[in-house]
Amino acid sequence: MRGKTHCLEVWGDFACFTRPEMKVERFSYPVITPSAARGIFDAIYWKRSYGFYWQIEKVEILKPPRYIALRRNEVKDKAPPESTIIAWKEGKRQIEPLWADGDRDLLGTDQKGRTQRQTMALKDVHYRLYAHMKFRNGVSNTATHDDQFVRRASHGKCFYQPFFGCREFPAFFQHIETDDEKKTAFPLDMDLGWMLYDVFDLRQANDEFAHPRISIFHARMIRGVLNVPQYDEPAVKKVEEVTHA
Repeated sequence: MRGKTHCLEVWGDFACFTRPEMKVERFSYPVITPSAARGIFDAIYWKRSYGFYWQIEKVEILKPPRYIALRRNEVKDKAPPESTIIAWKEGKRQIEPLWADGDRDLLGTDQKGRTQRQTMALKDVHYRLYAHMKFRNGVSNTATHDDQFVRRASHGKCFYQPFFGCREFPAFFQHIETDDEKKTAFPLDMDLGWMLYDVFDLRQANDEFAHPRISIFHARMIRGVLNVPQYDEPAVKKVEEVTHA
């Protein structure tokens, strides 16, 4: 069962939709991926208990893709799991800082601290996204969920700040209700090749037990419009369906 189609116009100063084969020195796809678009809708209206996921239908680009090279200092260490952070808060474990910088005299090694990474990001991005809620189990109150999304989106409400691929690249949004508000898509034809579709199995509940499951699809932009197949269509290749050379 599905809800009705919703439309958001989103924009921001920077974006990075990292190609999975270039994660060390990040290089962005020229257009937003379905998973990044889904994340923007999730930020406005989604709860695990609702039992649905956002199915992206299409993306329209309103400005041509332009790249910018960024060099950033990044902390090498990863944030600890949530259980460790809770233990820190409750005073059950000694807090261990993540070092942003240090030397051998301070840390006993030169391997900790920060490192510089190159990023080929996008600048001045502007898209129009279309999506609907797709419920994993039959529900009868799709209209209620649709109404709640419209109320939240039209008032600019979100559970957390939407972002374009990286949390330091915030995304701003506007709910579009009528065709009169729509700008014309930028006329661009481009074969984008195989693009990341999502990193989770959207048919399964996205809880703490969910395992990564990569899916891809052949993305083609025609006249500034990228049509996105539904997750359960054959055009979306799951990791076990991809043949290897």
